[in-house]
Amino acid sequence: MRADSKGTLPPYFNIDPDQAEAALGAPASTARFGEIARACEAGRTDLASRGLEESGSRQLRLFSTWEITRYLIPVATGHFRRVLKQNPELPQGSSETEGGAKWFTLDEVLRLKAHFGQEGSKTKEYLPYRPKGQPAKMVAVANFKGGVGKTSTAAHLAMSAALDGYKVLVIDLDSQGSMTSIFGGKVEDEWQTVFPLLARHYARYLRAENQRRLDRNEAPQPLDDTLAEALEIDPRTLVQPTHWPNIDLIGAQLNLYWAEFQIPVWRMGARGWKLWDALTDTLDESGLLDEYDIIFLDTPPALGYLTINGLAAADILLVPLGASFLEFDSTGRFFDMLHSTFGSIEEAENLAARALGREELNFEWDAVRAVVTRYDGTQQAELAALMQAYLGEVLSPHRQGFTALIGQAGEQVQGIYEADYRDFNRETYVRGRETFDATYAAFKQLLVGAWRRDARAEAAAAAE
Repeated sequence: MRADSKGTLPPYFNIDPDQAEAALGAPASTARFGEIARACEAGRTDLASRGLEESGSRQLRLFSTWEITRYLIPVATGHFRRVLKQNPELPQGSSETEGGAKWFTLDEVLRLKAHFGQEGSKTKEYLPYRPKGQPAKMVAVANFKGGVGKTSTAAHLAMSAALDGYKVLVIDLDSQGSMTSIFGGKVEDEWQTVFPLLARHYARYLRAENQRRLDRNEAPQPLDDTLAEALEIDPRTLVQPTHWPNIDLIGAQLNLYWAEFQIPVWRMGARGWKLWDALTDTLDESGLLDEYDIIFLDTPPALGYLTINGLAAADILLVPLGASFLEFDSTGRFFDMLHSTFGSIEEAENLAARALGREELNFEWDAVRAVVTRYDGTQQAELAALMQAYLGEVLSPHRQGFTALIGQAGEQVQGIYEADYRDFNRETYVRGRETFDATYAAFKQLLVGAWRRDARAEAAAAAE
């Protein structure tokens, strides 16, 4: 090989075996994994503490008058101040210095939005659209390739929706618990995750099946301690508040992965149990679909039983991917697996349904969209355009760009909307927000359209 102009070789030449052996260290044992895990836990606690207050809990920052009138309530700054002056019962904000800018909590911002929604101009949207009588929309963010921005996209959409005024529930289905960490959740074991919801659904099915067995003079199948305990759990007790006043969380932790082994055991013992309905049915029966506007489901980077439950429950499916050949190829395989998996479920269920004269099963989603994340227009424009040509409307035309704000916020263990704009150059902040605001706008159009279609269909059915 020819050396470069300085006569030096690349660093992979002339590695001395003795020096390499000395640097290798001792062989790793199973115990070493535990040591590494403990080191990561200590580091994770340290990093997470950077987003914590002195009390040890996370607290959402305040919002300035400039930010409120630019991003949260569509009124001129002067008019906003006049309304506050004319209505002293409204939140007046606080100043860090005498005569300084006014700052408001998000709770106060939401109260102000409600006031403007009641008293403000009817031509402006102060409160977000949700037709009366319609249940929450469930949104799954999924892809079985890691590192595509899945959790980040779900978290920022949840924060965007909260700033817009929606009441949001975030459900972490990933045993890695990244979404739980973002929202400061505390989860001791699998009994504080969605696991008992799935166990409860199976236990209720088994109890009904046992009654049918008794009616046929057959021996019932016993309910073990796990299932008996799950029947006693109120799904609402799994919901924990976050440092966002209108975002709640059902968290995850490592033991949730046990569900991937337990669910197929239950399924083998009761072929009639519709495991894909477990999450939907439990949330519906508990009333949580009426208490929230939007439920975001962050799924694991694999097409396992937890992901299947999340996808089956979802009304809208978002699939993040980067503008690269490998991620485009992997996403294509992901959709192929979705086709095979849900097609197989439909085929098996409908074979029995047709024989018994029952309604056939057909999975349906309001919308499915792929979203390009971490986009660099200077290098990826051609490939993104090619992807758009092949995927058409399935690929959202909005590209979620990567800016300095995204990187800096990530280093501080914050979402983009949690970052104080005073910590950044104002232009950097505005540019960084633009890409996430546009991502939310593209999603909200799907959300509003789906609700509108449902409301029209309900009205048409009532008129018949």
